[in-house]
Amino acid sequence: MESDGKVVDINLVSSIDSPEFGRFKWAVTHSSIIGLDAEWKPVRGHQPTFPPVLLLQIACRVSDKSVVFLIDLSGTLPPSIYDLLRDVFLSPNILKLGFRFKQDLLYLSSTFRCHGCHSGFHRVEPFLDIATIYHKQMRRKTKGTKSLSFICQELLGISLSKELQCSDWSLRPLTQDQMTYAALDALCLIHIFDVFQQRLLKQGAIQSPTEVDSSGQNSGLKQILREPNNSTRILRTTFCEAVQMVRATIIEYPQRLHAEPEASLKKSSWDTIPMDYTLLQIVRLYGDKLILTESDGKPGTSKKKGKRKSSTGFMYKEKRVDAIDEWQGPPPWDYSLGGDGCPKFLCDVMVEGLAKHLRCVGIDAAVPYSRKPETRELIDQAIKEKRVVLTRDAKLLRHEYLLRNQIYRVKSLLKNDQLIEVIETFELKICEDQLMSRCTKCNGRFIQKPLSIEEALEAAKGFQVIPNCLFDRNIEFWQCTDCNQLYWEGTQYHNAVQKFIDVCKITSA
Repeated sequence: MESDGKVVDINLVSSIDSPEFGRFKWAVTHSSIIGLDAEWKPVRGHQPTFPPVLLLQIACRVSDKSVVFLIDLSGTLPPSIYDLLRDVFLSPNILKLGFRFKQDLLYLSSTFRCHGCHSGFHRVEPFLDIATIYHKQMRRKTKGTKSLSFICQELLGISLSKELQCSDWSLRPLTQDQMTYAALDALCLIHIFDVFQQRLLKQGAIQSPTEVDSSGQNSGLKQILREPNNSTRILRTTFCEAVQMVRATIIEYPQRLHAEPEASLKKSSWDTIPMDYTLLQIVRLYGDKLILTESDGKPGTSKKKGKRKSSTGFMYKEKRVDAIDEWQGPPPWDYSLGGDGCPKFLCDVMVEGLAKHLRCVGIDAAVPYSRKPETRELIDQAIKEKRVVLTRDAKLLRHEYLLRNQIYRVKSLLKNDQLIEVIETFELKICEDQLMSRCTKCNGRFIQKPLSIEEALEAAKGFQVIPNCLFDRNIEFWQCTDCNQLYWEGTQYHNAVQKFIDVCKITSA
C-alpha cells in the first residue's frame, strides 16, 4: 500500500509469538503519535452484550515512516496484549488519534472483558478527535457533520472508499482489500493531523523547537543544566523521570493530565520516546481524554426518550453512519449494478415539495405509501423499488447500512436549491424535452400522444372540469397514465417550463 508516494507497511498481528508482534511492540513504544480504529460485524437482534471487536487498527509514525498494525482479536490474542494496549492508551508520551472513537472503545472494552480482562478499557489520554479538530479548530466553512471519507477527500485529496465497511470481519483469512481498507482508516488520521499541525505552525499558534531555541524561550532548561547539582541529578535519574523534568522546563503540561495520577502519570513497564516540543504544545492546547462511564458499559436497553433501538434489530457503528451525509454511490439504477440507468428517488415527508420539483423536470420521484410511514416501511419501499431515499432527517442516516447507497440527506432548505443540489450530486442530465413530462400529482407518466379537445372532454367526464375558455383555443391535452389527471398547455404550464429552464440553467440546442 502507498501513502504520499511512500510504501506503507501493513502487519497482521495474530500471535504474540509472531515477528509481527515484536515489530508492533517496538513501533508503538517508539511512536509519539498513533491512529486508532476498529472493525466489528453488525449483529442481528437484541444482544445482551456489545458486538465483539474483530480487528483493531493502530497506525504508527516512526522516524517519518508509517507502519500499520492490524491486531486480530478474533482468536485468543486479547488477554496476551491487554496490558500493552492499556499502557499505550494511558501513556502521556503517545498522542492517540481517533474519529468518533468512543463507540470503538466501548466495544473494545467489552471484547476484552469477555476474554477475562475484567476491567477492560475505560480511558484514552491524551486523545484528539479528528472530527472535532476538523469542525471546530480548523473552522471549516461547511454545514453538517462530515464523514471521514469527506474529510480525507477535502484535506488530503484521497478518495477513501467505504465499500468494505459492512463486510464480514469475522471471516479468516482477511482479504487483501479488507486489510488495505482497514489500514487506510487508521493511517489517514495521522495524515489529517499533519495538515492540522502545519496549519498551526503557519498561523503561529505553536512554535517549532528551532524557533523556541532561537528566541531563548527554553532558557529555563539551560539554566537548570548549568547548575552542577541539577545536572548531576538529571544524569542519575531514570529515563522516564528525566523526561518529566525536561518537559516541565519546556512547557506547562496540561493540568487535566495531572488530575488522575493513576491514569495519566502511571509509570509504564516499558520505555517510550517522549513527545517533541511541537506535539506537547498541541496536546496542551487541544488535547482531550476519552472516558467511559458506568452507564456507557451497558448495552442500549434504556427506554428513555431518544434512546430507542432500530426496529431492524441491528447494532452498528453509529460514529460512522451518523456521519454519512455525503453521497457515496453508485446508485441502484447504475448499469454496473444491473440497473436501467433511470434515476429514481423516494422523498420522505420532509422533502415532499422536492418530489414535485423533480417530477416537473422529468425525474421519477415517489413519496411514501402512507402519510406517516414507519421507518421500516420507508426502507422496504426504497429497497423494493430500487430508489434513493431523499430526506432531511439525520436520524434516517442510522439505517445507511440497510439502505446501501440508497440514502442521501438533502442540505438545502429551499425547494429550488434542493433541486439543484440533487441534480448536481447525482449528476442528472436535464433537457428541455423532459420538462413537465411526469404527473406532479402521482408521479405517473403521460400518454405519448396528446389528446384532442373531444378526447379530453370524454376523459374528464365525472372526474375533472375543463374551463370553457379552453374550448376555442388550439391547445393540446395530456393525461396521466396512472391517475388519469388531465394537463394542458396554458399560461401556468408555460410559466412552469420557463421557471425550470432558468433554475436548471437549460440552454436550447
